[in-house]
Amino acid sequence: MNQAVSPDLLEQASGSAGNTKAPVLKSAQQGAARYRDYRFDPTRDEKVSVYQPSQAGLVFPGIPSFDNHADHRQYLKERLVGACRAFALQNFDYGFAGHLTVRDPEHPHLYWTNPMGVHFSQVKVSNLILADHEGNVVEGDYAINQAGFVLHGAVHEAHPDIVAMCHAHTVYGTAFASLGRPLDQISQDTAVFFEDHVVIAEEGGQVAVEVKAGHNVAAAFKGVKAAIHQNHGLLTASRHSIEAAAFWFIALERCCKQQLMIEATGIKPKLVPEDRSRYSREHVGSEYIGWLHFQTIWGQLLATQPDMFD
Repeated sequence: MNQAVSPDLLEQASGSAGNTKAPVLKSAQQGAARYRDYRFDPTRDEKVSVYQPSQAGLVFPGIPSFDNHADHRQYLKERLVGACRAFALQNFDYGFAGHLTVRDPEHPHLYWTNPMGVHFSQVKVSNLILADHEGNVVEGDYAINQAGFVLHGAVHEAHPDIVAMCHAHTVYGTAFASLGRPLDQISQDTAVFFEDHVVIAEEGGQVAVEVKAGHNVAAAFKGVKAAIHQNHGLLTASRHSIEAAAFWFIALERCCKQQLMIEATGIKPKLVPEDRSRYSREHVGSEYIGWLHFQTIWGQLLATQPDMFD
């Protein structure tokens, strides 16, 4: 098995005879467990959204800070698994297609991703893999998805600020992608993507297994959180968290479904004016809001799928 490259994890494991993996994982799991239901405290945490309460003592999700890489890494791995399980709940699976990634907090040239050939519902902390921008697996037992490496590796390498990315072959997103055009502003839901998504026409429909395909996708992710790859499907990226990337992917698929349903009526919809779309995006389309939306899913997963921490 390829072992971890993290010096602090290796240091924790030193002195343990024979098997070094079990003590490391146990320690990391115990350290990160206290962050699974972390709560916002207005007397301690900076307020970044109108949705965060000013009154102390209320239950509201928060984003923890970390004093060591081990706890932070475990936290990110658990949230990546949560994103995969969320995709399973949404029925985003299509064979082995689909890949989600989050950048390692200590080694930014490496990223964690779901293993090749494992259903989203069966992804867990113990079967995640760690890869570099060249597609080499440096930790984990499973192989990497070649298309996933080509797309995600290129984006992570070209944009150091992007910490997470999601892609899956969904029904409505793939169907809408065949139109080769951006979303119309039909509602507040689509407004979150106003001036914040692009259409990528290059190599549309051609499976992305060659490195140059990844470069074309990476070039499109300048200052946007989502892309519609023509004749292929949807991609989202986040400069905030894997939770934001995952939720905005779910939202983008939902918007594609809504627009296809409207177009099927043959009736031209009333569009949201640009100024209102921009206003809505600024208030409910931020990275933080995407993260916050995902917390409802995270709570459901905590209550129903404890095996994701295995």
